[in-house]
Amino acid sequence: MVRPTGSKLKVAVLAATGLVGQRYVSMLSNHPFFRVAEVTGQSSVGKKYGLATAGTNLPMGQDAKSLTVKPTSAYSLDNVDVVFSPLPTEVAMPLEPELVRAGFNIITDASPHRMDRDVPLMVPEVNPGHLELLDRQRKVREWNGLLVATPNCTAAGLAVVLKPLHDSLRLKRVIVSTLQAVSGAGYPGVPSLDILDNVIPYVKDEEEKVETEPLKILGEVGVDRIFPAKFEIGAMVHRVATTDGHLESLYVETEERFEPERVSKILAGFRGEPQKLKLPTAPAEPILVTNLEGRPQPKLDRYAGSVPGMSVVVGRIRKGLDSKSGRLTLLSHNTIRGAAGSTILTAELMYRKGLLG
Repeated sequence: MVRPTGSKLKVAVLAATGLVGQRYVSMLSNHPFFRVAEVTGQSSVGKKYGLATAGTNLPMGQDAKSLTVKPTSAYSLDNVDVVFSPLPTEVAMPLEPELVRAGFNIITDASPHRMDRDVPLMVPEVNPGHLELLDRQRKVREWNGLLVATPNCTAAGLAVVLKPLHDSLRLKRVIVSTLQAVSGAGYPGVPSLDILDNVIPYVKDEEEKVETEPLKILGEVGVDRIFPAKFEIGAMVHRVATTDGHLESLYVETEERFEPERVSKILAGFRGEPQKLKLPTAPAEPILVTNLEGRPQPKLDRYAGSVPGMSVVVGRIRKGLDSKSGRLTLLSHNTIRGAAGSTILTAELMYRKGLLG
């Protein structure tokens, strides 16, 4: 069933004063489906949201600025239809199931429950069918609400690119090396004396997430779980001194011939259900292919596309070591496509399918 457009649903944003939380509130300003009705925080509890985020350079609606920051707990929220959760891992682990048991619909980009067998791990252009798991989730867990996750910020952009490649060429092995922006570490990020004039070849738990999450996203829906895609992913991650935008160098081995011109057309032509439904946060082109030398670059390309920050930009498409391998570079905005934007887009898809409210 496709839900008709109606009155706006009330949403809460947890950890709303944090870096990603502010991105949610900004992107939800004047949204056609959703209205921010609650914001939570920690040190800023009791303050007006506009005052608590006075240093931000993100545009915020006046209605959101006038909200009072509440504590982050299952008892502080009023009657809201959707809860967006960019909580820290240690808080999200116990709190999110508690909120679902209390009847809230949680869409989270926190990490603890992404790999739970009955929790959809969503990139809306890639795996909209995984929402079928929600019926079983509610039945088996006897939950009144629901829990849907979105992936790690690096895995999100990667999955968008791997989907059309896997559908057309059948992936056998993927090796990815990342150059990740400091905003991926949250506010205040990485200490300046650690990252300036430096590259850090380690991000805690990141390689494991990049190696496993896309396989679940690209997997097949079973009766009670997702059966992961069968190709292999190897990852090496690096933190670099850019503000926003994760750059990834990709080497793929495929069952079919990797022909750069054909691959370019496959990627540029990729569309998903959000594009067909014309959802508000869906970019017209999920993948933008550039032939410009030395691109994509974070500083130049992180806001590319019809919905700034929601398109993945791909360049340097070329052959690998043989006819069934290839190389490319991709860039995605880590706090938009990799966090708030993907989660909001997931909520839009669920709204249009009648799964919320």
